[in-house]
Amino acid sequence: MPAKILLKQRLLIIGLVGIILPALIILCLIFGLSIRGSYAKSALSIIKTAPNSVSNKLVKSISSSAPKKAEDLEAPIRLKIPQIKIDVALESVGLTSQGAVGIPVGIANAAWYNLGPHPGDNGNAVITGHYGYWKNGWLGVFNNLSKLRQGDKIYVKDKKGTSTTFVVREFRTYSLKDDASAVFISNDGKAHLNLITCEGAWDKISKSYSKRLVVFTDKE
Repeated sequence: MPAKILLKQRLLIIGLVGIILPALIILCLIFGLSIRGSYAKSALSIIKTAPNSVSNKLVKSISSSAPKKAEDLEAPIRLKIPQIKIDVALESVGLTSQGAVGIPVGIANAAWYNLGPHPGDNGNAVITGHYGYWKNGWLGVFNNLSKLRQGDKIYVKDKKGTSTTFVVREFRTYSLKDDASAVFISNDGKAHLNLITCEGAWDKISKSYSKRLVVFTDKE
């Protein structure tokens, strides 16, 4: 084959590569950004479904009643619920900028409300967890919370390695406008742990579920 033809073919190939390769890179970048955007949007939707509708007045009363510890070695770090195969890390959360109870950052984690009692101390300790589906197929850590039954056991481990056992007592469902004070305040002088997540119908406008499921438990 003449050298001129070979040269033309090589130049043509180089030219095509020079056009196609940048185009592929641009497409990958666009597709990648699109995936990230969808993931972020789904994450935001799940975050907005969390149980954070407690009134400021109620939150203040909860926060002021909880003793604070200088070196918090009793802070809970892990939650185990064998009956529904939960064995997850516990985040520590306070209040949001709107004055509501915080929620876990990770969909696979749960979160202890650190302005309330420690699990095992007198009063109502509170742990929140996500409910719902993410676009990557992950499920909220508390998706199966409703499958628990009275008498099932829940275990909370703290930084010292101490495990405290709680026994499921009852279930209650709250609408967003219901008085939820019983979830956070107890005057019986005993230790309780209440788990909160969402349930009900998804509202596309408010980007929230219509109800909150609370599992009330007592220290064993």
